[in-house]
Amino acid sequence: MADRIFEVADKVAIVTGASGGLGSSFARTLARAGAKVALAARRVDRLAELARQIEAFDGRAIPVPLDVTDRDSVAACVATAETELGPISILVNSAGIAGNGPSLDLEEADWDRVIETNLKGTWLMTQEVARHMARLGHGGSIINVASILGLSAAGQVAAYAASKAAVINLTKALAIDLARHDIRVNALAPGYFVTDMNRTFLEGPGGEAIKKRVPQRRFGQPEDLDGALLLLASEASRFMTGSVLVIDGGQSANV
Repeated sequence: MADRIFEVADKVAIVTGASGGLGSSFARTLARAGAKVALAARRVDRLAELARQIEAFDGRAIPVPLDVTDRDSVAACVATAETELGPISILVNSAGIAGNGPSLDLEEADWDRVIETNLKGTWLMTQEVARHMARLGHGGSIINVASILGLSAAGQVAAYAASKAAVINLTKALAIDLARHDIRVNALAPGYFVTDMNRTFLEGPGGEAIKKRVPQRRFGQPEDLDGALLLLASEASRFMTGSVLVIDGGQSANV
């Protein structure tokens, strides 16, 4: 039993934001662990390439177009995943955007875009998948990707920090509401992780300044999240809900 507690083989997972960043890494990790994965995002061409990569190591994945801010798109995504792969046991809400800049210059449209994607998108996906899980009566695990900036903010990221703080509290509220359906809702709060989106900044002078505040003196790599992801996706976390796992090299402890 102990050696299979982190088992996710043959479970069906949806990963949003799977076209890049941490989302694509989450999808690969779940697929390598044996899960069948619906790769969901707007950039379908990238999803097709990721599906081919997963198939190359005998994994099972399908690309599914998704706009997390559109309820019809969300419903279609969940329906496709269920039809093509089976009952959904895992949802990873990884779709998100940043939107940096001085607060005095932040346009209302940019604020709305960040909140709609990061917060509303998480809510719409969670509600749709939770309805699916409750209808079938098998429970499951919902993993929201927050950020340490949702726990302690920084400058120039007002909308992003606000959205991630809201995601953390949404995680806790939904954990309470959905526990009766045997649905666990937890969150990952990564620190600074190197992805294609932020690599140029993190490898420059600004990144070096941030790195000095990280006790481990390095940024995270996507694989540093694998253990926490598999913990929350599997029955190893069966008595965890409403939890926020911080993975940041000690940065949030260094206050």
